[in-house]
Amino acid sequence: MTDADGLGRIHIDLFTTLDGVGQAPGGPDEDRDGGFRFGGWQAPLFDELVGRQIMEGMADLDALLLGRRTYDIWADYWPYQDSRADASIARLFNSVPKYVASRHTPDLGWAGSALLRGDLATETRELRRRHRHIHVIGSIDLVQTLLAEQLFDELKLWVYPIVLGQGKKVFPDGAAPHNLRLLEPAVTSPTGTLLLRYGPAPGEPATGDMAGGA
Repeated sequence: MTDADGLGRIHIDLFTTLDGVGQAPGGPDEDRDGGFRFGGWQAPLFDELVGRQIMEGMADLDALLLGRRTYDIWADYWPYQDSRADASIARLFNSVPKYVASRHTPDLGWAGSALLRGDLATETRELRRRHRHIHVIGSIDLVQTLLAEQLFDELKLWVYPIVLGQGKKVFPDGAAPHNLRLLEPAVTSPTGTLLLRYGPAPGEPATGDMAGGA
C-alpha cells in the first residue's frame, strides 16, 4: 500500500506503560539511563495476540528508520540472533536497509546501514520514494520530530497495564502539541495490553469550556 501520491508509508511502532514510559521495554540492560531499573517490563505481559499483531505489522516492512541510540542497541543484538529457530524478526531486520537519523557520526557496522545527514523532511520523503513500508521502532527522540512535523502515516501504540513511575516518556514534557485520528477501534489482548492505531491530523489541539459546550 502506498499513499495517493505514490509514496511509501512511514509506520511508527511504540510500546508504552500507562504512565507513558517507553524506556527499555525489551530487556534489563537495554537502557539504564537515569538509573532505570525496570528494563524488560514488556516481557511478563507479552502474549500471543500482541506477538501476532507485531508480526503481521512487520509483514511488508522493507526498511527501518531508527534514532542513533536505538540503532546502537539493536546493532549489538539483532545481528547475533538470526540462528535461533524463532528468529524470523532478526532475519527480517538483518536483511532490510537500516537508516539512522543522527546529528553525529555513529559507527554503522550493522550490514545495510546508512546515515541520514540532511533535513529530516527531505530525507524521509526520499526514503518514501525508495521503500513502500518504512518502520520506526522505539527511537523516542526521533519520533517526537516525526510527530511534530507530521512526517508519518501511522502510529501504532501498544499500551501495557502497568505504571512504573520513572523512565523516558513516549510523549515527554515539551513535546509539540498535535492532533491524531483513530484509524480503527482499539484491540485489547488477554493480558490487558491495548493496541491503538492513529494517523496524523492537522492543527493543534482545540480547547473549549465544558460548562458552556465545546
